[in-house]
Amino acid sequence: MSHVFIIQNNDLANLNLPHTQAYFRLPEKLADNVLRVPVAEDFRLPEDVAAELTAAQCDFAVLPDWVFGDDVKLIVSDMDSTLITIECIDEIAAQAGLKNQVAEITERAMRGELDFEQSLRNRVALLAGLPESALQQVYDNTLTLSDGAAYLLRECHEKGVAFVLVSGGFTFFTEKLKTRLGFQAAFANELEVENGVLTGRVLGDVIDAQTKARILQQFHAQIGGKAVAIGDGANDIPMLQAADLGVAFHAKAKTRQAADVCINFGGLDALRKWFR
Repeated sequence: MSHVFIIQNNDLANLNLPHTQAYFRLPEKLADNVLRVPVAEDFRLPEDVAAELTAAQCDFAVLPDWVFGDDVKLIVSDMDSTLITIECIDEIAAQAGLKNQVAEITERAMRGELDFEQSLRNRVALLAGLPESALQQVYDNTLTLSDGAAYLLRECHEKGVAFVLVSGGFTFFTEKLKTRLGFQAAFANELEVENGVLTGRVLGDVIDAQTKARILQQFHAQIGGKAVAIGDGANDIPMLQAADLGVAFHAKAKTRQAADVCINFGGLDALRKWFR
């Protein structure tokens, strides 16, 4: 299969990239914000070009020359800090005055320093006594889609690419996003609520790293084609590695190292633009 070297930046046509232009023999002015150059599969970018592109906040990668909707048939995505900009549990905790305490645990778990399941149960326990309405407050007032998310979902609908959300967060948010954005399926953890109050417990098994990978494999077996996974935390790594292409999105260092490619600067529209 042929491969391409791809550079993305929303202002690519106006950037000054002398090393890049000289190496690839490009015209002085680029016509688009995505540049695709055919290369060999074992292509390695010179260090000066890589440094220049990184300094200019360009995302770049060598990828198979796949077509979105023909080759790529499935995207499986994390929710918190990937499809959306926030960590929902941190924002729920903020309503109890515990955001800093919970956010510190979340950050360590996403870096892979803590067992995800135990850290989640510990964080959820701190939410005990909050009214269920706190979840709606977060959804209404704090939750924001990541840049490019709506575009990516529209492209999935138009090209027949299945989109599945697999989250270590909570069903309250994944189900609302599923209804809002119209993707195929969503999986997350269910918070226990009694008499309109959070008990501080999760119902059933926790959606952990291995569960995320298994869900991807199940949908991939059903749908076929190429599967792409995208996430930001250490608990996404098995899912990224189970996909045909694992994409780290504004991710922790451990996740970037485990992924096939990284989106460090662009939005989720960059994921769509990796492909023809």
